[in-house]
Amino acid sequence: MSYYLGIDVGTSGTKTLLVNASGEVVSEANAEYPLHQPKPGWTEQDPEDWWKATVKTVRAVMRKSKVKPGSVRAIGLSGQMHGSVFLDKNDKVIRNALLWNDQRTAAECDEITAAAGGRKSLIKMVANPALTGFQAPKVLWMRNHEKRNFDRLAKILLPKDEIRRRLVGDYVTEVSDASGTLFLDVVKRRWSKRLLDKLDLDLDLLPRVVESDEVTGTLTPQAAKQLGLSTECKVVGGAGDCAAGAVGNGVVRKGVLSTSIGTSGVMFVHSDEPQYDAAGRLHTFCHAVNGKWHMMGVNLTSGGSLQWWVDSVIRNLAGVPDKKRYDAATAEAKKIAAGSGGLLFLPYLNGERTPHADPNARGSFVGLNLTHTRGHMTRSVMEGITFALRDSLEIIQSLGVPVRQIRASGGGSKNPMWRQMQADVFAKKITTLEVEQGPAYGVALLAAVGDGAYKTIESACKATIKVADETAPDKKAARSYDELFPIYRDLYGRLKESMEAIAEYQSSSTK
Repeated sequence: MSYYLGIDVGTSGTKTLLVNASGEVVSEANAEYPLHQPKPGWTEQDPEDWWKATVKTVRAVMRKSKVKPGSVRAIGLSGQMHGSVFLDKNDKVIRNALLWNDQRTAAECDEITAAAGGRKSLIKMVANPALTGFQAPKVLWMRNHEKRNFDRLAKILLPKDEIRRRLVGDYVTEVSDASGTLFLDVVKRRWSKRLLDKLDLDLDLLPRVVESDEVTGTLTPQAAKQLGLSTECKVVGGAGDCAAGAVGNGVVRKGVLSTSIGTSGVMFVHSDEPQYDAAGRLHTFCHAVNGKWHMMGVNLTSGGSLQWWVDSVIRNLAGVPDKKRYDAATAEAKKIAAGSGGLLFLPYLNGERTPHADPNARGSFVGLNLTHTRGHMTRSVMEGITFALRDSLEIIQSLGVPVRQIRASGGGSKNPMWRQMQADVFAKKITTLEVEQGPAYGVALLAAVGDGAYKTIESACKATIKVADETAPDKKAARSYDELFPIYRDLYGRLKESMEAIAEYQSSSTK
């Protein structure tokens, strides 16, 4: 039997799955690594940590499965989007990679917008506005602030594509991940030479671009030895984590939307044609499905907000084992009625992307009074995260994009209370799948397509992905959320100036 590996280079760790040709998960492994935050709003990682985690997890799944190395026919790669790996002419990493949630590049975003001739002109070129998380402003930041490093720069890669370089010895990316660099002409699915010229950047700095199911090479002898695999093993294009997760959830046709709550939160909807949000609140990217696109709203600290709340604020729940702290926290929240007694939480702990695109946005509780308990606050955090996702859903629907089914994934799909909350806040049924393995599963399917096990990614998803359950909205709770959501949405505008002043104070106080 043929087998396929899906490797997802995430922010907190790397996950590797081994699946067979029928789409069944045979083995899986995870490996964590640190996140470096040298200043508030700055996030970095060492690419060497990603490689060590890749080797560790691949060897682990092979050891546990007892599958012969020659039976692994292909590898699919996924990873955190937008990150910048800077290489010199000898393929040495120049500095730590800047990540998707790094907020240091606000000035460079303005620089890009001005060079492009304004926000509307930029969106026409690359389908998206300049945002701090994207790769392009990171490159300009290095040119503006680390000239000695910039002068050594020979190649810029995305996180998963740095792993690909170590696997096949070539510089390659694919269209879905490349869409989040801000360098890609998303409609034509190729680098925007026009924008690169305006930014005075050389096209040779970027890797070549392929479709997500295209074979990009086979393992080098050195990589095969390190992983315990065969040099005949192919490596396909793969996908950025959002598109890969959508493939893993079967979001490969019109009318299906996925909502994912991980560190970040994502609303992802398939599109047969490139569609734009003229205001630039949503991203328009190439899908991992050949010749298709998607629209996506992203919240920077969704699950990250709950993690902050539980781990940093209420970590020492009396008598609760460390592994049970999230269950204990949500059990308290479950006792509180929908709406948390009018307590609202803005989950902007590291700036925000959709719909505000504001690196200075800050989190807050609004509406606290003496009746509120820890349970109210936990529920409010979860509701604020879900309201932030509804922001994206409202924009998607306002553009006339059909949403006939919502499929939940990530941490928000595993918790019954959070599934119900999503159904109530969105006022729509929430569907979950029999097997939910996220981006790693999606790129394992892409690997199978690239190897010829399936003719198309649509046919692969149809054969392997099955709906398990549906959660219907509670009408009373949905009415409560409909009353609160306009108040929630209004708060950002009312607090924006104060957030900017606070962000400036926080920045100056750390110098």
